[in-house]
Amino acid sequence: MTEGNFVDYVKIHVTSGKGGQGSKHMRREKYIPKGGPDGGDGGRGGHVIVKANKNLWTLYHLKFKRHFKSEHGSAGSKQTSTGADGADVYIEVPLGTVVRDKESNEILFELTEDGEEKIVAKGGRGGLGNAHFKTSTNQTPRYSQPGEEGKEIDIIVELKILADVGLVGFPNAGKSTLLSVITAAKPKIANYEFTTLKPNLGIVEYRDFQTFVVADIPGIIEGAAEGKGIGHRFLRHIERNSTLLFLVPADAPDIKEQYEILVDELRRYNPELLDKERLIAISKSDMLDDELKAEMKTILDKEFKDIPYLFISSVAQQGLTELKDKLWKMLN
Repeated sequence: MTEGNFVDYVKIHVTSGKGGQGSKHMRREKYIPKGGPDGGDGGRGGHVIVKANKNLWTLYHLKFKRHFKSEHGSAGSKQTSTGADGADVYIEVPLGTVVRDKESNEILFELTEDGEEKIVAKGGRGGLGNAHFKTSTNQTPRYSQPGEEGKEIDIIVELKILADVGLVGFPNAGKSTLLSVITAAKPKIANYEFTTLKPNLGIVEYRDFQTFVVADIPGIIEGAAEGKGIGHRFLRHIERNSTLLFLVPADAPDIKEQYEILVDELRRYNPELLDKERLIAISKSDMLDDELKAEMKTILDKEFKDIPYLFISSVAQQGLTELKDKLWKMLN
């Protein structure tokens, strides 16, 4: 999937159908010149429904269709026949989609299972026909109810990626290169910050035809939790990953400090993210000779007592099998 096709945020205007008018019909047949009221009820207006579809990966199909409107209900008619309901309209979205009210920014619902459906705008109820209003004192009511109006609402549809492993790191830490080497994904790679502007997904093929999904999330910068850089737009994608892989380049001035800044950004955005399993990969380690590596290991063993770490190089293909083994073990 090319970067432009990955859409993870859209605003949509939805309008549900109006209910049908109740009928004011009076029964008129041969030999029954003055029959009572027999007006039927109006049909309900169509709902606007959001439905999860496991075959979708992005909101790209909603990028150019921003208005969804369902049908109005039909009016009731004679012989107490009810009008037809308006047809419902479905908005299909990938699993892991969150729907918010645009005005209040409140989360209306989340869809995480295939085929799950939620009504985002209910159709108006149909009006009652005059047959309902007949009483002993008023045997020929000549009025009926109008149909209820439909609902109009602006919603925000956001996708939070459902991946097993989220790659976390500063811009230019080598996340896209790693993804391109361990999966068949073809992310944009260049030697400048913020090459990746949208998440890239890749499927890692492990032994015995088993697979897991890795998401390369755009680089974090200090202050991302306050919305600096690309801010919240990508931090939300980390919420659904079960394991976080921190990527710190071997040529970083201070590996521990870089790692702590990343952890702090996650903590400020959502403290629950720190409950996930973590693994640190020191990338670009083909630049280190054995002596330097041994020296770094001594320092890192003291600094990262509880968190596993390993040296990798995507370009020289070093330590990648060990990395896959470690991630597989953590995921299972």
